[in-house]
Amino acid sequence: MSNHQLDQPIQHAAIYDRSTVQDHVSIHIESMLRSMPATSPEHSIFRVRHQLRKVNEKAYDPEILAIGPYHYRNDKFKFMEEQKLRYLQQLLGRRKERVDRYMPTLREMEQRARNCYAETIDLSQEKFLAMMLIDGCFIVELFRKYNMKIPTDEDDPLMHELGIQNSIMRDLLLLENQLPLFVLSNLYDLTKDPGDQSEFGLHASEYFQVPMQNWTIGEETKHLLHLYHTWCTSGLPKTLQSDCKPVKFSATELRESGVRFRAAEGGELSDIKFENGTLEIPVLEVEDHTESKFRNLVAYEQHRRKRDINHFTDYVHFMDSLINSSMDVEVLRHKGIIKNYLGDDKVVAQIFNNMGDYVIVYGSYYSEIFKNVNAHCDKRRNVWMAKLKREYFHSPWAFLSVLAAIVLLLLTAVQTVFTVLSYTK
Repeated sequence: MSNHQLDQPIQHAAIYDRSTVQDHVSIHIESMLRSMPATSPEHSIFRVRHQLRKVNEKAYDPEILAIGPYHYRNDKFKFMEEQKLRYLQQLLGRRKERVDRYMPTLREMEQRARNCYAETIDLSQEKFLAMMLIDGCFIVELFRKYNMKIPTDEDDPLMHELGIQNSIMRDLLLLENQLPLFVLSNLYDLTKDPGDQSEFGLHASEYFQVPMQNWTIGEETKHLLHLYHTWCTSGLPKTLQSDCKPVKFSATELRESGVRFRAAEGGELSDIKFENGTLEIPVLEVEDHTESKFRNLVAYEQHRRKRDINHFTDYVHFMDSLINSSMDVEVLRHKGIIKNYLGDDKVVAQIFNNMGDYVIVYGSYYSEIFKNVNAHCDKRRNVWMAKLKREYFHSPWAFLSVLAAIVLLLLTAVQTVFTVLSYTK
């Protein structure tokens, strides 16, 4: 028998032995698969995806206040962590209660609250419940103090320093900086004073200075950013128009094509109109936190499972089509459409030119406006008339000069006619 034949049984035995022992890599992978959490339809609080975030990291990060688990225990926010504990201490002292009164309700909400976050939250039950109570009670008490429903200390920096107030309001509207709204509502109801019939939604609308009559919270509202988004878009249609061809011309080019600009009387996104060659646009105040607010509202729309709401995405897309340079911002500013508190028109142009990067546009609520504006500019007669007005009728003196030239031309023509007639006779 050859050596090759003698080796065969040994090889088969080795193959058999390997088949009965599970590979350590397989064990590791199967362990990972078992630990994977189930997907949840309740996901509504996301980390902003890398492509959006890298365009402007600061727009999505808190300045001074961390809410929720994504920025939990960051030393950068130590000052506000102390303020949050102080607010909880004041609340318990005012109501003469202990923390353990709230624990049963918090434990009931824990898993549902965890399901609201798109990422698995690696916090123990103790830390997660503490975070919900401290952050939630801070927001509830902040709204009450801001709306003067409870007394405020004279040395409370959150109530008396305008810079801190603006930063807190900005941070409460970050997509990554949210608590589920049902947590806030429940904590608000648990900490009501006797006889207080008000609702959390009323205090929230007053805090964010939203001039809305219908401030109630819908059952589908997920968090404060979603609530703010709902208030700002309540008058807009709910269905997108798939045929979306943006405006082909900037504000400067539109003006040269005869389009007139006017600041709309209302301040809602639905107030954009184009009639009789006039484009009405709501007034936009651009200040330090404008970009952060718009970016997070757009990010919320981009991360939604349903692609049925894109109001701020469309508005940003619309403004980006009008603004290519500081000259376009200047045109809109002179018409009162943009109020630039940043001072530099070039900065405002850069904000809108970059805000649409990596943003997916599914359709537009302004498709009909785009269509009508483009059609107006495609008519040569409108362009010629605009050029005539711009070059010859831009001032009273220019108009008088043109009028004098026309009169002189007419008189010359009349004189020529009479000269010809007399010669013929």
